[in-house]
Amino acid sequence: MAALADPSRRALYDHVRHQDHPVTREEAADATGITRGLAAFHLDKLVDAGLLRARYQAPPGQPRGRGRSPKVYEPAGDGLAVTIPERRYELIAEILADAVAEDPTRADAAAHRLAGQRGRELGAGLAADGCGVLSALDGLGFEPRPEGAGPAAGDPAPAAPRRVLLHNCPFHALATRHTALVCGLNHAFLTGLLDGLGAADVAARLAPRPGACCVALDLPS
Repeated sequence: MAALADPSRRALYDHVRHQDHPVTREEAADATGITRGLAAFHLDKLVDAGLLRARYQAPPGQPRGRGRSPKVYEPAGDGLAVTIPERRYELIAEILADAVAEDPTRADAAAHRLAGQRGRELGAGLAADGCGVLSALDGLGFEPRPEGAGPAAGDPAPAAPRRVLLHNCPFHALATRHTALVCGLNHAFLTGLLDGLGAADVAARLAPRPGACCVALDLPS
């Protein structure tokens, strides 16, 4: 997002994204009304940010090996989406689409199984990168916060937290409209995620709270 904060850079990105061919620095500069040098600077910054791809390509009709090929730019990836707080509607969409494709007559059961499978696969990958439970949940947008159990009787020191509350639901809009379905898939996904992370001693359970995730995590005593 910081790469698109500059108006000239945003205009260049929009121009390249709307073309049906790779764009040269000269074309981008002419289209946005800035100098070629400034266009080159901003285009390369967009490449560094992963928003554009760049390569050298000879103009149509130019024989190979004749002169230096100009640098051209084209969009990278499927686009950019930002939501605050974080949402992950694409994840639910992929699970539901795969479930319907796999078993259209029992898509609900297939979706729950696939949600758990997707969670395990993702958790295993995160565990391989050295990611723990809280950092994994935070990276996925759940905003985990351990809940303290309060001081034990006669002990001024607080006891260790016994559960983790998830303060953001990445599937909020869908969960509001289809609560039972989406919360069930979320629970299956998080159960699989914990399994993939190797956190067998942490249990995911449904614990709906207004404005937050419907799942809480019980930690070992």
